[in-house]
Amino acid sequence: MSSAPIGILGGTFDPIHYGHLAIAEEVRVALRLDRVLIIPAGEQPLKIGKHMAPPEHRLAMARLACADNPLFEVSSIEVDRPGPSYTHVTLQLLHDQGLDNLYLILGADALADLPRWHETPRILTLARIVVVSRPGASVDLSVLSQIFPALPERLILIEGPRLDISSTDLRQRVAQGRPIRYQTPDAVVAYIEAHGLYR
Repeated sequence: MSSAPIGILGGTFDPIHYGHLAIAEEVRVALRLDRVLIIPAGEQPLKIGKHMAPPEHRLAMARLACADNPLFEVSSIEVDRPGPSYTHVTLQLLHDQGLDNLYLILGADALADLPRWHETPRILTLARIVVVSRPGASVDLSVLSQIFPALPERLILIEGPRLDISSTDLRQRVAQGRPIRYQTPDAVVAYIEAHGLYR
């Protein structure tokens, strides 16, 4: 008997914002998930060499952002692990904890990156892939299906809320002294100010 269905939303969350939270909630309700694990990457393999806020700050902001939703749980499983945060390793660790009914939530842009991911075929055996469409991002499934023949039967497509917010834009706004309130929770705004992030 498999465990309760659980969503997995990973990312750098640099910083986390309402776009991330809205996607997690949309998928949770649509698929009747028991809860959603929000997992900040310790070291994002596709962003190695790029400057980002330290993992402990990104983890703290995620916890603040999710504090008022008992069905969102922030996990430090990747921050606690040294080296690159490979998704297949995280999913295997969750399976080892008895969580075997996993739904990996991706944006359409992340789906297009799947060929660059580590051990993608393994990921497809460990979790179903839930792709949430976002403004301006389309994905060509025909090419991906040729590379990963198992993908179509493991894929769920969901129309997401049209919140066009990006972490890159929020970091730029902070650096320029422009407001980010109403794009990320107030507690995250206060944390960024208190710790002088993205200046």
